[in-house]
Amino acid sequence: MITKELLDILACPLCKTDVCLEGDSIVCRTCGRRYPIRDDIPVMLVDEAKLPEEPKKIHG
Repeated sequence: MITKELLDILACPLCKTDVCLEGDSIVCRTCGRRYPIRDDIPVMLVDEAKLPEEPKKIHG
């Protein structure tokens, strides 16, 4: 389990800004990268992060 105290000291390794917990990922509030949590340990490596999905454009 990721504690609030741990979240308070974590930062995105790319942006150096705050992150938040969303489901089973740590998410950067600036760039939107999603860092996985494995065995209750956040994997804060840029190469392991998932990029935010582009919003789908509806043509009409």
